Amino acid sequence: MDHKITTHWKGGLTFESDNPSGKFVTMDTDVMGEERKGLSPKAMMLSSLAGCSAIDVILMLEKMKVEIADLKIEVSGELTDEHPKYYHSVLVDYHFYGSDLNKKKCERAVNLSVEKYCGVMEMFRRFATINFNIHYHIVLTK
Repeated sequence: MDHKITTHWKGGLTFESDNPSGKFVTMDTDVMGEERKGLSPKAMMLSSLAGCSAIDVILMLEKMKVEIADLKIEVSGELTDEHPKYYHSVLVDYHFYGSDLNKKKCERAVNLSVEKYCGVMEMFRRFATINFNIHYHIVLTK
């Protein structure tokens, strides 16, 4: 399936980009010291990685009938020193929150996303080393 987006200049270094769903996202950078109105293109890449994997994980946990209170994914990337700067290494931290977490199934869902289902993860593998950690946080319910 082909995807097509259109990115439109909004002045300064701010751009608005649509996507196949018809939604919009604002991009800019702080190169000129102006007020930020959106995410930088490189930060959006990290957000895309987190979003892609998060969707996989939540869908798999639902299929496994595993309940969690929350999921947070932190992604950090290390850029090369030389231009063009790109992420050469990425660390993905999965944070699961719940009162009775099934660690084995959470780990299985993450591994399936990382190794098989997340297309953005696979794209990153073409130019970066990817590592990940899984963290569990017990949340007591009232």
